[in-house]
Amino acid sequence: MEESLVTNGFRYYQFFSGALLVENLIIALIFLRFWKKANDRFFGFFSFAFGIMGLERLLLVLGDVVKETSSAIYILRLFAFLLIIWAVIDKNKNASRA
Repeated sequence: MEESLVTNGFRYYQFFSGALLVENLIIALIFLRFWKKANDRFFGFFSFAFGIMGLERLLLVLGDVVKETSSAIYILRLFAFLLIIWAVIDKNKNASRA
């Protein structure tokens, strides 16, 4: 019985990781569309960051990793969040010059 609980927990983890993967990729595509329409780097940075977060989830789902302790996963997340921070700083810097 104990093993079935672990197996079911892993299946739920994969299911929700897959849902987050799809969600991140959809958000990336939405920001990509905004970037093409507005030609604003802010949306391009956000699109790339959410694409990286989708890649991180893909690696977790395909890698059969329950614990997210891999340094590669954290480096991808760190890069995505730093990219978002950079986009906000860059947008505010450009707005103050105008």
